[in-house]
Amino acid sequence: MKIGVPREIKNNENRVGMTPAGVYELIKNDHTVYVQKNAGLGSGFFDEDYKEVGATILDTIDEVYASGEMIVKVKEPITVEYDLIKPHHVVFTYFHFASSEPLTKAMLKSKAVCIAYETVEDEDGSLPLLTPMSEVAGRMAIQQGAKYLEKPIKGRGVLLGGVPGVPPGKVLVLGAGTVGIQAAKMAAGLGAHVTIMDINMKQLRYVNDVMPNHVVTEFSSEFNIRKRIKDHDLIVGGVLLKGAKAPNLITRDMLKNMRPGTVIVDVAVDQGGCVETSKPTTHEDPTYIVDDVVHYCVANMPGAVPYTSTLALTNVTLPYVIRLANQGWEVACAKDQSLKKGINIANGKIIYEEIAEAFNWSVDAM
Repeated sequence: MKIGVPREIKNNENRVGMTPAGVYELIKNDHTVYVQKNAGLGSGFFDEDYKEVGATILDTIDEVYASGEMIVKVKEPITVEYDLIKPHHVVFTYFHFASSEPLTKAMLKSKAVCIAYETVEDEDGSLPLLTPMSEVAGRMAIQQGAKYLEKPIKGRGVLLGGVPGVPPGKVLVLGAGTVGIQAAKMAAGLGAHVTIMDINMKQLRYVNDVMPNHVVTEFSSEFNIRKRIKDHDLIVGGVLLKGAKAPNLITRDMLKNMRPGTVIVDVAVDQGGCVETSKPTTHEDPTYIVDDVVHYCVANMPGAVPYTSTLALTNVTLPYVIRLANQGWEVACAKDQSLKKGINIANGKIIYEEIAEAFNWSVDAM
């Protein structure tokens, strides 16, 4: 199969869809790999690295799409890429369709096969291709939140870990999944007082067992959230509904109950955000303020640490890429139920029902 790896063009996205090591494995399996010039540069991989393992370097993104049968990316295609995607393409990337109606319509129009990393699901319900980026984003949420709590950036002026004689800052984590657990771990490591909320009691019991005593668990409800936001300094939104839009756990009216300079880091913004006032931002312009509350809503947080992120992503995507390339998408997805759940759109039809539900569309009408 001919596989294309374009350079990511989303704002400040420095990751790349495949490392040279991953390309080496694909070529070893008798596939042809086209990599766009400087595609790996932001992640610390040079064109020579790709050439050494047998990749063909192409100058433009147009050439990569024209040459490839399967396109392996990191982030969803943006507007300038829409017309490059054709019916014969299999596009394997993070799509997060439920948060973008224009993207969904464009991919339906393209009639390409769109397989989303974020909905590939193992038998136990885990999301193997989302997990490493969730781990990165969860950890980064505390790094960024701690920074934006500083007064010069309009935060409360709180040091999360405190100092002797001064209480530590308080962190509220919404969601005890991968993002939430990693965020809680980092915040606890800094010495902050952490409250982590979820509606899944099994997850809360797990968190209670593995976290130190200054991480406390609480069942998530509107009443409990309204109570906690009044005195917590940093709020991390880490709620995920597989393939669907995230629920608004914090509404606009709740902001008035927060102290000025409170920081919200909404990691769920990729899926629409779990805060009503969230809107996607970029690494270039990461924050905005609503009702004196600082919002950090960067939609590609792991893109800020591309070397780590690209390695972590290729570690988990490569076996699926090889399967798709060796067997073709139909056979590979028929044999692998985890991969089959990754099919979001195919041949102009929505396959993953949660996408249609996000826009109140009828799947049958597609």
